[in-house]
Amino acid sequence: MTPYGFIAPAYLLFFTFMLGPAVFAIIISFFRWGGLRPPEFIGLANYERILGDEVFWISVRNTAIYSATSIFIVVPLALFLAVALNSPSLRFRNMWRAIYFAPIVTSTVAISQSFLMLFSREFGLINLTLARFGIASIDWLGSRTLAIIPVIVVIIWRWTGLTSIYFLAGLQGIPVELYDAAHVDGAGRFRSFWSITLPQLRPMSLFVSVIVLIGSLQIFDEPQVLTGGGPSNATRSVVQYLYLRGITQFRLGYGATIGFILFISIFVLSLVQMGAFRGKTRD
Repeated sequence: MTPYGFIAPAYLLFFTFMLGPAVFAIIISFFRWGGLRPPEFIGLANYERILGDEVFWISVRNTAIYSATSIFIVVPLALFLAVALNSPSLRFRNMWRAIYFAPIVTSTVAISQSFLMLFSREFGLINLTLARFGIASIDWLGSRTLAIIPVIVVIIWRWTGLTSIYFLAGLQGIPVELYDAAHVDGAGRFRSFWSITLPQLRPMSLFVSVIVLIGSLQIFDEPQVLTGGGPSNATRSVVQYLYLRGITQFRLGYGATIGFILFISIFVLSLVQMGAFRGKTRD
């Protein structure tokens, strides 16, 4: 029993602060509860109500856009940066790696203030630059159509560097002998990248794609600090909507319903991704 005694605290913390609250959230999704009065059992009413909740589906659409940005822009861009950072001919490689990693450890408040100044309608650097070309000022953060663009820019800026570090770790694990053999056979850089680098990076690509997908579906900070989910819910994510309903408005049962649907979505999409990558690996 001694080994189990040593690992017991970790499992106790897991059940107390992770599994326990998750199960409790699923249970209260079948209740109407404001946190002060006793919960009232309402069955599937929360799930029925969410089907007709227009704001919820707007937040789903926005979150899908953020996820697509992360998968189809952040991941390829991070791979490109990782290949560049791994080049033996690159000078000051450690400095460049630190620079690209810096956004992830930068304060969210500092990030928000910087990009608010960039996209400001009156004093923003972007609008001042556009004015030099005779283009009128654009209300980036106040337009329902354009407000999502600054959020996407922040997502790309903040997460590309960290994702490139993951790919860089995978690149450094590829045996150099494979590239030497390809060079002897007359393969160029593109052929070596396509036939050696990408196949060897499949395990890391699976890891990166899954964590990027999970992170993008749970996105909260970027739209919250830039737009607060506005204007008119144009940038609101699912987690923001969960926070609004469950925490701000004290509709804990409804918030738990949103959280449970988000959990199921993440679980299913992650399984689909892993299945797709495993199929490619077998091929």
